Amino acid sequence: MTTSDWEGAMRSALAEAGAAPATGDVPVGAVVLDPSGAVIGRGRNERELTGDPTAHAEVLAVRAAAATLGSWRLSGCTLVVTLEPCAMCAGTVVAARLDRLVFGAYDDKAGAVGSLWDLVRDRRLNHRPEVVSGVLADECGALLRTFFATQRSRSRELG
Repeated sequence: MTTSDWEGAMRSALAEAGAAPATGDVPVGAVVLDPSGAVIGRGRNERELTGDPTAHAEVLAVRAAAATLGSWRLSGCTLVVTLEPCAMCAGTVVAARLDRLVFGAYDDKAGAVGSLWDLVRDRRLNHRPEVVSGVLADECGALLRTFFATQRSRSRELG
């Protein structure tokens, strides 16, 4: 499959991300697709909302998918997320046995799927999902840049 094959699912993840700024959270969204392509889990960053440091979009989407399936094994499933996963979320992808990870924008500061590290493709691990990167990367990155520009502007106004 090509990156364009994942644009519809990435738009669903972008819709999730779009709801996050209302809570003060970084706008990252994720969806988990079952083997047929149906969405079985959704998540957006909720660290600020819940005070939970593990409430990343990917973790929440994977938890929802596991609840939907009644199993922690998400074999055959795909995680689609707007931002390259961090180390915790990359570990979640491996632990959940997801077949595929699709992401939009790279994260040069915390990315663990090629930017700083490449955890999901480490040959020492017992599971290595397929990775598709750069899907709607410009749109995903623009959402984040706008959010952080707004945060900086607010900070200057208060400072």
